[in-house]
Amino acid sequence: MITREQISTVLDHPVYAADGNKIGDAKHVFLDDVTGQPEWVSVQTGLFGTNESFVPIHDASVVEDHLEVPYPKDTVKEAPNVDVDAGGHLSEDEEHRLYQHYGIDWEGSWQQPGRSGEAGWDRTDTGETTAASGYAGTGGGADDAMTRSEERMHVGTERREVGRARLRKYVVTEEVQQTVPVRHEEVRVEREPITEENRDAAMAGPDITEAEHEVTLHEERPVTQTEAVPVERVRLSTEEHTGEETVRGQVREERIETEGVDPEDRRDP
Repeated sequence: MITREQISTVLDHPVYAADGNKIGDAKHVFLDDVTGQPEWVSVQTGLFGTNESFVPIHDASVVEDHLEVPYPKDTVKEAPNVDVDAGGHLSEDEEHRLYQHYGIDWEGSWQQPGRSGEAGWDRTDTGETTAASGYAGTGGGADDAMTRSEERMHVGTERREVGRARLRKYVVTEEVQQTVPVRHEEVRVEREPITEENRDAAMAGPDITEAEHEVTLHEERPVTQTEAVPVERVRLSTEEHTGEETVRGQVREERIETEGVDPEDRRDP
């Protein structure tokens, strides 16, 4: 069993089963109406911590930074549902069902010395005599003030992958054209009369004979060749842009009502 002084070290800390599996986080500790000692702890379970299951802590122990209970995880998760916020007090029927679920002798527990025969346990959210949730503890402390608490929402950011960018090089073929001048040779017949200047050359051969004279013609044709030339370098880089997003959530707060108090005597904080 844990002591009243250990309650503050238990709340909001992990609760583990005897086999080492984590059950959840401790949220409330309930005190025995008669002895004022811790008897039950509500453990927040579920994927998002949406459920609370009751576990007896008579045989529990505080180990380093967590609480260990002698019950399997499945047994705790299957415990009867109890409305934790319904007045902060367990009814006799609720307590009876919890005793049966965990195999605790109901009749034998009330025969223990100091029991008055009345069922019920009061909730405390801290190790102090006055409960932070507004329900008085059973230790009989002298402080008669009631503490009002509220939840605050803290918003942070997380970095996650949203996509990927890559460079991929591939080859395409394009048609290109370019105009280039080309030359070719054509035959032209030139005739010249016999003059005193060319008479000797004209009379150098036989008088009458057959002869041939051949001229080779030439022309230019365009030819192409290619070469790879680097034209640019490409790389990927990232840059950060800062924007704003509105985050909405729900927070709870406690409010305190007064009964039997003259409105003129009320004082706002």
